[in-house]
Amino acid sequence: MIWSHFDVAWEEGLTAARGWATEHGHLLAPLDAAHQGYKVGIWLKNARAAARRALELEQRQAEGLPVESWAGALSQERREQLEEIDPSWCPVWPVEWQRAFHLTRLHLEEVDSELPTEPGVVVHRGEDLGRWVKSVRFGWDKLTTVQQWMCEQVLGIEPAPQDEKPKPRTSQADKWATNLTAARQYFEREGHLKVPRKHVETVLSKDGCELQFRLGAWISNQRSRSATLTPERVEQLSAIGMRWT
Repeated sequence: MIWSHFDVAWEEGLTAARGWATEHGHLLAPLDAAHQGYKVGIWLKNARAAARRALELEQRQAEGLPVESWAGALSQERREQLEEIDPSWCPVWPVEWQRAFHLTRLHLEEVDSELPTEPGVVVHRGEDLGRWVKSVRFGWDKLTTVQQWMCEQVLGIEPAPQDEKPKPRTSQADKWATNLTAARQYFEREGHLKVPRKHVETVLSKDGCELQFRLGAWISNQRSRSATLTPERVEQLSAIGMRWT
């Protein structure tokens, strides 16, 4: 006698999850993961969504707010069944991050293994651990306090120092503004904006550094692109003696 098809479906998924975890050592399966033909990755994704809904409803209940329906929420018993297999099966942050953390920890537990810090050095079960470690070091400020503690205390990862981080890319708007500053400086000194094509203008930044701009080429380019410039930019250049023809 089958009393509940929902219960049978749960047990099938739970059995597949146990089998997958036995083989891989965790329940952080990618979405396309399967165990003996069962799509355990999708099943776990749905289980996590149901677990998070349950936690949200429990929080509302604790705050004294009304809960209209518990439909789609995973019961405490079923959450405990999955936690028995892998306590970290449903992390607050992305599963992909937790999976890479787990695989990096397993790698470090191997004899004479070192923390990979560059992409392509260590690829374990399809995960480029060096690429992940590098993303953690350079994206340290975006991690939660718990993630930072895990990386620092468990894996020995430290945030990248400021001088090691790549310089942020300059936006097109910022490039325009700095070149316009160089053009204004040239105009104030020369009284016109008839800049020779090969002229390089040196501008002092706020911190006293010398910045060089290929002002002649930039002016020529703006003149040739006048039809596509915004009215505001046309007005800014015209105000300092720009000749458009």
